[in-house]
Amino acid sequence: MTPAVRSGGSGGGSRSARPSWSPSSSTVSYTAQQVRDLQPVRSAAISRTQPHDVFLCHAWPDRKEDAKDLYDLLVDESVSVWFSEVSLRVGTDMRVAIDRGLVSSRIGIVLVTPAMLEKLLTDRSIASNELSALLRRNLLIPVMHGVTFEQLDQVSPTLASRGGFSTAEEPLEDIAVKIAELVGELNDEEADELSMKRASE
Repeated sequence: MTPAVRSGGSGGGSRSARPSWSPSSSTVSYTAQQVRDLQPVRSAAISRTQPHDVFLCHAWPDRKEDAKDLYDLLVDESVSVWFSEVSLRVGTDMRVAIDRGLVSSRIGIVLVTPAMLEKLLTDRSIASNELSALLRRNLLIPVMHGVTFEQLDQVSPTLASRGGFSTAEEPLEDIAVKIAELVGELNDEEADELSMKRASE
């Protein structure tokens, strides 16, 4: 079984599990595989203090619909999102603004749609510039929407190997809740571990 298939969220880990960062009042359920895949992202994210919780990476054609839908759902969950359609100001150099958005965000979400697959095929600069830094630091989560991890694996095996979500398996609303929980407040155990880590540095 390839990493791309495994990362889809159900294969090999369909039983329910509760990650340590998910509050007891949570309305969503996770697969055991999702908990394993997301733990490195959580561990990396909790030590970061950037002003934005999430950098939303998307293909330009999705900015008015699918990406905006995900943005709205995240904002409804009190997640601070860097989203080009909202964060970019008129006259701003897009590349500079995106670089600043990446630096100012704790984790990255890449919305993988048919338009994004096409972009990855025709413009490798997205993979090399916007995503590579986040991939290196376990800070990037793919959200599959209208495409499969197998299809992504044919275009970007590195991105496809990362654990993420798929709207073929759960609604976008639940995915937004899970992302919100992932960047949510530290529990006591996490706070103690982070405090000890900073004290030893």
